[in-house]
Amino acid sequence: MKSMNKLKPLDALAVAAHPDDVELSAGGTLVKLAAMGYRTGIVDLTRGEAGTRGTVEQRTREAARAAKVLKLAVRETLDLGDARIWPDENSRIQVVRVLRRLRPRVIFTQHWDDPHPDHAHTSQLVREAAHLAGVAKYDAEGKLERFRPSCVAYFLFSHKVVPSFMVDISAASPRKWQAIRCHASQFYNPRSRQPESRVSTRKFLEEIESRDRFFGALIGVERAEGFYIREALNVADPVALLTQTMNIYS
Repeated sequence: MKSMNKLKPLDALAVAAHPDDVELSAGGTLVKLAAMGYRTGIVDLTRGEAGTRGTVEQRTREAARAAKVLKLAVRETLDLGDARIWPDENSRIQVVRVLRRLRPRVIFTQHWDDPHPDHAHTSQLVREAAHLAGVAKYDAEGKLERFRPSCVAYFLFSHKVVPSFMVDISAASPRKWQAIRCHASQFYNPRSRQPESRVSTRKFLEEIESRDRFFGALIGVERAEGFYIREALNVADPVALLTQTMNIYS
């Protein structure tokens, strides 16, 4: 799914390295936001061409199917090169132009402390681009009005990182898993004769399921997704915010 010119601004945009990264880590949150009436989107920085399984053509079709399941307003691919993402000037300009064109209020992206270099570099690239997109004289030749998102939130982080907040995705979980299953070339298939990877094992999807349940248990719900914020939050109504936290009587 590609964006059209003069799109309405997005409320939330998830940016990740590979076509299935967002579905695994923030898919439930995007489902929930779409159901609440927010305009959501995904930008995949690569086509996933270096993956152990699947072809570029397969992965493109799978991403398009998942976009429909997630009810995205926009899904785009920047094609920065799988296993070759670097926070260099050319890549920053490309991400800046996407942010200025789509104008998302909130960005979700990958955590910088991730063993996959594409994920770690995506985190740095998005953070830098989110700032530079608001600098009027940066990439002036791009002829796009400057814009800076309000917040960048990070997903898919180490278990050593305590989430800043969690999103209850209990109701959204079935559709999240429907979107994950759209990427069938990547995940467990006992009939497949392609080489196995960590992602293609049965255990991998069980880990995703366990993570959602663990985060859910931390806030007293069935399933949740966790996010980390680097900056301090400006809370206009702390009572409204804090009364949404878990309240369990012993």
